[in-house]
Amino acid sequence: MKINNKNIVRESGAALVPSYPILGLSLRWTPLSYYQRLFLLVTLVNTFFLIYGVTSGHWWSEKGIQLVDISNMVLVNLAIAVLIRQQYIINFLFRLVWRVPLSWPLFVRRRLAKVYHFGGLHSGCALFACLWLIVFSAAVYYHHCHALPNVSAALVTINALLAALLAIITIMAHPAIRRRYHNLFEHVHRYVGWAALLLSWGQAVCFTRDCNGGLWSLLTLAETPAFWTLLAITGSIILPWLRLRKVPVTIERPSEHAAIVSFDLPRDPFAGSSFAISRSPLSEWHAFANIPFGDRSGCRMLISRAGDWTSRFIDSPPSHVWFKGLPTPGVGSVGKIFHSVIYVATGSGIGPLLPHLMTLNRPRRLIWSTRNPRLTYGDQMVDEIIRLQPDVLIWDTDAHGKPDLLQLALHMADESEAEAVICIANRKLTDYVVEGCEAKGVAAYGAIWDS
Repeated sequence: MKINNKNIVRESGAALVPSYPILGLSLRWTPLSYYQRLFLLVTLVNTFFLIYGVTSGHWWSEKGIQLVDISNMVLVNLAIAVLIRQQYIINFLFRLVWRVPLSWPLFVRRRLAKVYHFGGLHSGCALFACLWLIVFSAAVYYHHCHALPNVSAALVTINALLAALLAIITIMAHPAIRRRYHNLFEHVHRYVGWAALLLSWGQAVCFTRDCNGGLWSLLTLAETPAFWTLLAITGSIILPWLRLRKVPVTIERPSEHAAIVSFDLPRDPFAGSSFAISRSPLSEWHAFANIPFGDRSGCRMLISRAGDWTSRFIDSPPSHVWFKGLPTPGVGSVGKIFHSVIYVATGSGIGPLLPHLMTLNRPRRLIWSTRNPRLTYGDQMVDEIIRLQPDVLIWDTDAHGKPDLLQLALHMADESEAEAVICIANRKLTDYVVEGCEAKGVAAYGAIWDS
């Protein structure tokens, strides 16, 4: 097999990679992603309870519809949707996976590494919380129109408003709408979500009052599942804001395309984690990977030009930024449960992977495809990457065009007998690499955008 030297650029002199046609690969059928499987599981469970309630007659009697049972379905789905995104719970789930011994079979570890697909629970339960609330609102309206007990005009009104708010949030969270109107989605998710939470408390009070003949007290409210569920949801939403802090930063701009943000916190975030930052706490929040310095305390973030917010950040760098909540792990951290890993990054995707090059004390290889690496990200960062990973494959897209990263990843995985490939790139390229590797039987992991 001949090697075309013009297709490969190396910063540190490793062997060249042979070229072979990707169309010649024998691909096998790839099942649903774990994100989709979790969404499907939520759908099946909710459908079962709906069919059971309708066919068994349990939800219907001469006294009307069993409103409490339907409201409990709303509460369960809403609680799971909110709590599965709680930072303490996310960290707990990842830490459980990290404790898996490397001696466990590969087929078990490669499935546990899909822990970051928990967004399937979030989106599935959020959707069904909205659907159950619409059913509950219709049932409440039916009770009110037929003068059945336990329903007031106030409860009907609050339910209708709450159902409308959750429907707006659900529609804005649709992947196509979310991608096109991301800033609007973020504001709707936050502010409409807060309004929905307040209305949920009002709904709980009204429902408790109606069920007790027009009387209610904090004690009677505390005896309901709604009270404790809403208390947990409220605490989960408030908790990250209790850790809000304004932190001075130092910003270096190696080029017009990138900025390196340096900061100090009372406690350095753990390697492989990301933090949400903002220039204004009530506006946009964006998460970036935390990159330790290695030889001293403090941390860095690599921000590249990828939209209005990042462009403003690079062109007019702030002296301080706001941090919120806790650092949480990224997809790259699942590499801890594999004997050897191939990391694939494009552009600033090197940021989330660099901490693992610094801390993972087992075999790993790196492929980094980017435009003019030294000119874009600076000599210091490129030299640091080569020092950490002497056999890194750096592909300069300005000089050599875009490579076939799936081809390179498969070859390197075969060459080094790696157990997994982890890719940090844009959505289209990540899906191409991850799905292509998995079709060839190689465990592969990449970011989830719709979580």
